[in-house]
Parts: sequence; C-alpha cells; structure tokens
Amino acid sequence: MYLAEQTIQGRKNYIIRDSLYNPETNCWQSRDLFDLGRSPWKYIQYPGGNAFYIEESVSEQLAAKGAEYDPCDLEELFWRFIRKEIRQKIEQFHCRGRRRSRKIKKKNLAEHQVQVFDRRRIYYLRCGVVDQRKIGRLPLRYFKGLLNKSRDEIEQYILQLEKSLPLGEYKQYVYVIFDLQRYFKASPARSIPQALDQDELDRYFIKDLCRLQRDEFFWAGFAERDELQDYLVRYAVMFFDYEFDGGSAWDEYLQNFINSRRFYRPPSPQTTVVMTEIVEIFGETEEDLQAMEKSELTKLFRQKAHELHPDKGGEHDAFVRLAEAYKELLRKMG
Repeated sequence: MYLAEQTIQGRKNYIIRDSLYNPETNCWQSRDLFDLGRSPWKYIQYPGGNAFYIEESVSEQLAAKGAEYDPCDLEELFWRFIRKEIRQKIEQFHCRGRRRSRKIKKKNLAEHQVQVFDRRRIYYLRCGVVDQRKIGRLPLRYFKGLLNKSRDEIEQYILQLEKSLPLGEYKQYVYVIFDLQRYFKASPARSIPQALDQDELDRYFIKDLCRLQRDEFFWAGFAERDELQDYLVRYAVMFFDYEFDGGSAWDEYLQNFINSRRFYRPPSPQTTVVMTEIVEIFGETEEDLQAMEKSELTKLFRQKAHELHPDKGGEHDAFVRLAEAYKELLRKMG
C-alpha cells in the first residue's frame, strides 16, 4: 500500500493505492483504494495531548476493497500530514520505520528483473554517482525497494526520492539516468556534459525519451497513450528548463581524471583560480567574462575544453585549471 501524488490543475491530489499481481497479464498493476483529495490531513483526528488517529472511514473503505495492511502502514502514509509539533514529540515512540519488511526469497532473486532505467535512478539518488559503470555488479538486493511493485508504485517511490535533488543537479541527473554519455564515446568530454554539443545532446535525449515512452514492457499495467506519460514529463522539464551546474559531477570527474593519470602532478596547492588567471585561460577580458550570460560562458568553455583536453593533445594541468576556472566563474554568477 502506498500514497500516490497527482497534480491536477496545478494542485496536488492524494490517493491511497496498492499493487497487485495480475497472472493474466503477468505483471504488477496498481488500483485505487481511497481518494484523499487535496487535504489528507482532514482525515486525522486529535483527541487531546499528543494522541492522534486516522478516521474510521479510511479503514472501512480499505477493508471494503480487500486491502491487506499493517496499522503501521496506514500511519506511515499519513505521517507527513500530522501536525509538526506532535510528530516531533512522538517520533521515537511510534511505529514509523518499523514496518514489517517483505522477505525476498533467495530462489526468486534471479527470476525478478529490475529495469535498467530504474537501476540508474536508484543508484544516482542514493549515491550521487555519475559514472555508473559499476551498476551491473550491484546485487539485486540493493534494489529491493523496487521488487513486487507496479510501475505506478515504483514511479511514486522514485518521485519521493527525487524531491531531495538540488535544482542544480536536475539536468545532470537526467543526463546520467538516460545514459546519454554513451553517444559520445569518441568525444574527449563525454564525462563532462557541459562540454558537449548541446543541440546534439538534445536530439539524443528526445530519441531516448520517445524510446522509453514506447517500451511496452516498462509500462506494463499502464494504458497505452499517444501523449507523453505523465511520469516522463518531469524529465523533459528537468532537461530543457535547467542547465548543467558545476557541482558534484565536476568534482567527481576531475578526481577520476587525476587518478587515471599515473604521472599527474597537481599544478599548485591553490584551491581557487584568481581572476587574472581566469582571464588568461579563457582569452577574454574580465569585463567581457562578467557580462556573459551563463549559456554564453558554457559555450566558450566547451570550445576551450575541446582544445585543451589531453586526449586531443592538450596539457593535463591546463585542462584541470580550465575546469576550475569555469567552476569559479559559475560560483561568482551565484
């Protein structure tokens, strides 16, 4: 049993659902159990003190639907809607976090396949890893939160995890989970999306987005539709409405780059790049750099990255300093 969020006319609507296995279609499907509307908190009653309970109408409706659940399951669904002061006082005493875990039978582990797109999302959301070449070696138990769930429940589960993503990581996240870097294996900057041809990157993203939209196995249990699935719309927004940021992806890439060079020596102990060096690196005046929009600066960086990358005959130290200079300019832009 889980709580699904839907945005209707710009406002959130909440529905209690569960996932059931359908032997006829050989897949897990979701069903609506109780529509809580826009105000789930109205079903919470406070008799006094720090006590609360969920209205019986909710339990009665769930029973009428034949839903099987533990009382802790229901409390968990409503937990975020309980008054904050009460949550703080009873956090350590109530049953939140003590839900009965579903045991996964060892013999069935190999039989259950988890979609690779789901694997990439979970791996990034848990670890923030851009380079996902190790994902194939992760045990299935790492993704047990995706087992025995309908596509709708999986999407709702991942949707909640994505709420912790900083805005500056939105485009990077989509770049990683759609594995767009695989199209740029010959590019010296395939691990630095800021340095790629953005028009070409856009085309590859649209291509993969449409491919996922048409994947019947992925959308098993969902009604076929011509327009983009609601759960994919958010990725189009993340990709086209946000820019790549010079955040953790940069740090990870630079460290991997440095570690991969056996004879690499750090150019200097300084941790930031001064403006005089930035001007020299980019070949632009300080005034011109400060007047640039972020998109213009990113375009300039891409040109320089192709020129200075070691795989194109550039110097290791110069390439690292270019990346640091770009990060410093982004930081100054706020």
